[in-house]
Amino acid sequence: MNILIGSVIIWAGALWALARVRRDHASELRTVWTISLDTFVFMLPRLMLGLISAGFLALLLPEAFVQRFLGDSAGFAGLLIASVFGALTPGGPFVAFAIGASALKAGATFGALTAYVTAWCIYSILRIMSYEVPMMGGRFTRVRLLYSLPVPVVLGLVAQAVM
Repeated sequence: MNILIGSVIIWAGALWALARVRRDHASELRTVWTISLDTFVFMLPRLMLGLISAGFLALLLPEAFVQRFLGDSAGFAGLLIASVFGALTPGGPFVAFAIGASALKAGATFGALTAYVTAWCIYSILRIMSYEVPMMGGRFTRVRLLYSLPVPVVLGLVAQAVM
């Protein structure tokens, strides 16, 4: 149901934007369609690869490993492990969410999954080294990382308590 709601919201936003462009910038409509098509063509192979990889990963991810290190018996250590894996996961959402969905199917707890996704969002090593340090500087990055260090584990604990 959530995916339906999200899809409706995205479609409504796209149709609203199209109506505004047609009304206010009709001469730019061809440019907008060209950019949209280029983005679609650029993203389609990545989306397909991510979805196919998620299917294979779900089959290959060892359930015993997931249940031992990210399952109910892992406790607090599972949140720490999930946070480290989240920080080390390369790539964008197609990779991270595919891994998260596969881990959930293999027995990871909501707390571990919350810690994983939160750490991926906050600490993605690839994103930090490629974008944050060069653009924001090392000092800013160190301070941000220091202050946000407990966030994935705290949110994982909240998710464990709520779920």
